[in-house]
Amino acid sequence: MTEQTTLAPRIAELSDVGRSAVNHGLALASGGNLSARLDDGTFVVTGSGTWLDRLTPDDFSVMTLGGEVVSGPSPSSEWKLHQRAYQERSDVNAVVHVHPQHAVLLDALGHSVRLITLDHAYYVRSVGTTPYYPNGSDELADSAAEQAREHNCIIMGNHGCSALGDTVQMAYRRALNLEEAATATYRALLLGDTTTTMPADAFAALHHA
Repeated sequence: MTEQTTLAPRIAELSDVGRSAVNHGLALASGGNLSARLDDGTFVVTGSGTWLDRLTPDDFSVMTLGGEVVSGPSPSSEWKLHQRAYQERSDVNAVVHVHPQHAVLLDALGHSVRLITLDHAYYVRSVGTTPYYPNGSDELADSAAEQAREHNCIIMGNHGCSALGDTVQMAYRRALNLEEAATATYRALLLGDTTTTMPADAFAALHHA
């Protein structure tokens, strides 16, 4: 691996997120992938077939934004999903791609994820969606990048979600809140409620301690 000063800390952060994501049911085995931008403009991404709760430093690839592997194993087949997000958004420094059950289920059934609580509204803000495209495809990466122009959380049809952030922690926090919002929406639907959400006039004044 390279000697970049930001590489080891980013790998440690991503490894922690991987373990937590599996523990929270956001990913199973090798489902999902994680990345972070490095100081020199490259990015580090989980390797092909890696289990998110068993990540070691040898499980990460370093890539250029042009798609070349600088070091490490073969990258995840979803590396384009991360690459396109960084190309589209200079403010994004981390991408968490996981497979949250409730968010994907609601989208597949034609229901929007409703942001009901302060945390949902503050961290997620809005949710973009894409149709189903094969994993690893240009269509999937490009459609998600298009949604990333306006949203930090994107649900990809019949697949999973990507959460973007200026830090690894923020990207993961958004992924957690997206799935919690989806779970709350699912429960509201079971109770027969189809409208409850955060009051629209509250969005303008959102802040968090």
